[in-house]
Amino acid sequence: MIRPDGQAGRELRSRYSAADLRVFTDEETSRFVHAGADDPRSNIVLAWELLYRLEPELYDRLAEAERLHPGVVAWLPRAVDRIVEVAAGTGRLTLDLLNRGREVVAVEPARPLRQILRRKLGQAAGGSRARVIHGFFDDLPLPGGFADLVVACSAFTPSAAHGGEAGLSEMERICRPGGCIAIIWPNEVDWLADRGYRYVSFTGPMSVQFPSHQEAVELAEVFYPSAVAAIRRRGLRRVPFELLGINAPRDLAVKTLTR
Repeated sequence: MIRPDGQAGRELRSRYSAADLRVFTDEETSRFVHAGADDPRSNIVLAWELLYRLEPELYDRLAEAERLHPGVVAWLPRAVDRIVEVAAGTGRLTLDLLNRGREVVAVEPARPLRQILRRKLGQAAGGSRARVIHGFFDDLPLPGGFADLVVACSAFTPSAAHGGEAGLSEMERICRPGGCIAIIWPNEVDWLADRGYRYVSFTGPMSVQFPSHQEAVELAEVFYPSAVAAIRRRGLRRVPFELLGINAPRDLAVKTLTR
């Protein structure tokens, strides 16, 4: 649930202060905290990283509601030997991968998110086929040519801290020749296209599916404050992505490795 220390209803951009940076490990500090950009109240990327480590359950509530277009998961290859998911979070995609590969390796840098994901896998049918490990986009602790499918969902960006050239090279390194790399809900389609990725998108209306209208309001106050008034007026638990001002998770950028 939302932190009990006066944080309820406080939007993400103002939830944390520089004092919260102590939650980071030394490695995380070197990756995410930079001089002149070390205030989570002005650096929203830093605020998200703190969210993952200070309020992982709050993040999980959001991720559970932001469901992927069914066409995206259906598009992914089936009956493959090994799948690697990079930046798996709390399992937005991971559980759907269990019946698509003999072995699933979920890589996640934030320890609290790994803990939630392990708990979910322990309760899921086929969860024993998955293992959760620590790693970053640019430092994946797996051998070259390991996986038939390498996938990242709502996490990869051209920024070095969350992928970039080094991260893309690592994903391609661990993919076997003839295997597939898929970036789901891509951040910069043109950037990926310049690197040989083709774009796939699926149509149809999409909404964020909150468990209740109250939950929709509570989470919007944190993550979509500009939409709170409209969500209150609607009185519904399902909120169209366009009302929130974000692209719906209906697309992916994919590449078949030919080396």
